[in-house]
Amino acid sequence: MAPKPPPLLAAKFPHRLHSLRTFINARVKWVPDPFLDVAVSKEKNLKQILSFKNQLIHSPSKSLPLSSLSLLKPHLDLPTTTALKFFQKYPSFFTLFQPCPSLPLHVKLTPQALTLHKEESAIHGLPAQRDDAVRRLAKLLMLTNAGKLPFYVINRFKFDLGLPYNYVTSLLADYPEYFQVCEVKDSVANKEVLALELVSWRKELVVSEMERRSCGGDLLNLKKGMCLRFSMNFPRGFDLEKRVMNWVEQWQDLPYISPYEDAFHFAPSGDLAEKWAVAVLHELLWLLVSKKTERDNLFCLGDYLGFGDRFKKALRHHPGIFYVSNKIRTQTVVLREAYRKDFLVERHPLMGMRHRYIHLMNKSNDRRKPVGVVAFGSQRKTKVNLCIDNDK
Repeated sequence: MAPKPPPLLAAKFPHRLHSLRTFINARVKWVPDPFLDVAVSKEKNLKQILSFKNQLIHSPSKSLPLSSLSLLKPHLDLPTTTALKFFQKYPSFFTLFQPCPSLPLHVKLTPQALTLHKEESAIHGLPAQRDDAVRRLAKLLMLTNAGKLPFYVINRFKFDLGLPYNYVTSLLADYPEYFQVCEVKDSVANKEVLALELVSWRKELVVSEMERRSCGGDLLNLKKGMCLRFSMNFPRGFDLEKRVMNWVEQWQDLPYISPYEDAFHFAPSGDLAEKWAVAVLHELLWLLVSKKTERDNLFCLGDYLGFGDRFKKALRHHPGIFYVSNKIRTQTVVLREAYRKDFLVERHPLMGMRHRYIHLMNKSNDRRKPVGVVAFGSQRKTKVNLCIDNDK
């Protein structure tokens, strides 16, 4: 792929781009945001359940032994409970059954879950949705210097980007003008790994959300190097020290550096380097359908791109732009401006589907009741509760 275009701001503002004014030595306290915590908590176990769903859907019999699904627990960050208890917790989503006394317990989806899966698949198959997913993925690759990322990094964002389960074969294969598979040297693992590469630099996509807003959508009016200010808001009870607020105000007035430019020539500890790091994080979160992702995903990408601890500093210094939630057994970074209370301002069609999945997860199905059956296949017989339909 052709390299990134040279930085435009270096020539335009040479005296300003090497400013070394740094963040003052003050502690910015973390204050919980109850609304954004709710937005994160709503999706408790959603990603794990959808991963199980996809495993079942792509099984020839549309079902799998409970024991084989139990092996996936360590990879899905599930709580320390048995797989049996996990599936029993969602009787409107999963059905436990025993094909015959000589076989172990199996798991399959309920008719309601299958219906939602078909509707989700229909959304993924829409031309507009496919093009949207391709643009998001292409812009993610364009945030890198080389226009390529290892698949293990991309897969960390697969769910948040709204990519289909088997996106390599069902999506990428139909866009050879955008993507190609290659190998890259992974400095962490010290070996060659498979990666996805952008075939060519796509100028029509080199516009960040911040820049798009600044020109009102008319790219002819777009001017590089403008002093764009990030939207900031704080939860009730949050109060920045006056000297910190003064620093933030001056920092906001620095030139906005496009996340699609290579700005590693800035002094790493300088404020301009930090504003660029914030721009990269802001654009990345905006590319995600839920406008949030696990903090470790961001750090993994930052480490691969060579940002070092810049992402950590950006999250710590700018709680009015990013919120870090400690809910659901992890830390999740949320783009504040994308939410009003606990609701997304702009809801992607896939987020609508996910809310329907959440409703099904939490739904109490009165037509189902637990019954005791004997499960075989272990050294001793164990009585378990299976959910069956009353009318069957």
